[in-house]
Amino acid sequence: MQNNAFSGAHYLSKGFNLIRKPGIRIYVLIPLLINLVLLSAATIYAFNQIDSWYESLRQSEYSWVQWSVENLSWLIWPLIVISVLLVVFFLFAFIANWIAAPFNGLLAEAVEVHLSGDDYRGQAFSWSLFVKDIPRLFAREWRKLLYFLPRAIGCLLLFLLTFWNPFFFLAPVVWFIFNSWMAAIQYIDYPMDNHRIPFNQMLQEIKLRKSGSMGFGAMVMLLTMIPILNILVMPAAVAGATNLWFDHFRE
Repeated sequence: MQNNAFSGAHYLSKGFNLIRKPGIRIYVLIPLLINLVLLSAATIYAFNQIDSWYESLRQSEYSWVQWSVENLSWLIWPLIVISVLLVVFFLFAFIANWIAAPFNGLLAEAVEVHLSGDDYRGQAFSWSLFVKDIPRLFAREWRKLLYFLPRAIGCLLLFLLTFWNPFFFLAPVVWFIFNSWMAAIQYIDYPMDNHRIPFNQMLQEIKLRKSGSMGFGAMVMLLTMIPILNILVMPAAVAGATNLWFDHFRE
């Protein structure tokens, strides 16, 4: 798998199958509702921003920009759409994952129980233990945020610096690659964290299987950009990442 991006991408389709299984469906509801609310808001906001950005290009003070918009709209318009969807949907998805982190951890555990046929914790679910574990789970999300922010700021600066020049097309590509990497980290970390694997060790494990992990993350990002379908992406990605971890990272 470590040299096969397609194999990693295939695990998202496995995730869609897993979230329909008995014993797993109940853990999908809350992450699904959180994703529904936030990504619905993201969709409305994104399409409003697309019109705004396109209009700002049409009224640019640079004549060559106005000329490009008028004569190369077939190229400019898709780039704007892809750029806005990448930025907005990933940021909203990041917020959704932060809020849903405790429930995503439960979903990852339920998927692992289904795959292994055995409850590795060896005990019944306890709400009191779940509530006590929430601070640790949010601390883990904070650690991911610290990893994400400086790199995201760098990508956004690249996006802004290239917005008015011919290299604008590079920004969405870089942003997509970065977001694919972050999506892999975000979702594969849930089963890792359930087993108390330290954050830095988790990063090293993913880097050792970079191609497959990136393939999975890229597929997550592609489906996140598709309205309506993206509502199901978060629970499916948690389930798919857990299956990916179970098959290739567990040892």
